[in-house]
Amino acid sequence: MGEPLIYVDRSEVRPGKLDALRTAIAELAAFVEANEPQLLSYAAFIDPDGGHMTVTHTHHDRGSLDRHLAVAGPRFARFAELVRLLRVDLYGTPSDAAVAAIRDKAALLGGATVEVHPLEAGFLR
Repeated sequence: MGEPLIYVDRSEVRPGKLDALRTAIAELAAFVEANEPQLLSYAAFIDPDGGHMTVTHTHHDRGSLDRHLAVAGPRFARFAELVRLLRVDLYGTPSDAAVAAIRDKAALLGGATVEVHPLEAGFLR
């Protein structure tokens, strides 16, 4: 296996859009589960007050993130009316193409900050 890569994003839920967001993120998670067997995990969390959502996914290598962006990427535009993406943190070493695609997603969904944190030490079983 390659170097693990962990994606974390944080979004503000747009006013009046919580129910629609819950439906949309459940549909996206089901789509990802059905179409991306290489993903180690994919999860969305909504704060108790319904004001913010955090999405995480864990990849065994950079190719897995590249595939995720190619497969699920066309579905991200739907979220522009539901959330304002605030921040994306990538832990590991993504491909240049993945960073560019995530910057495009960030611009589409509200101009989020994108930060890459290279792996310093650790392992993936």
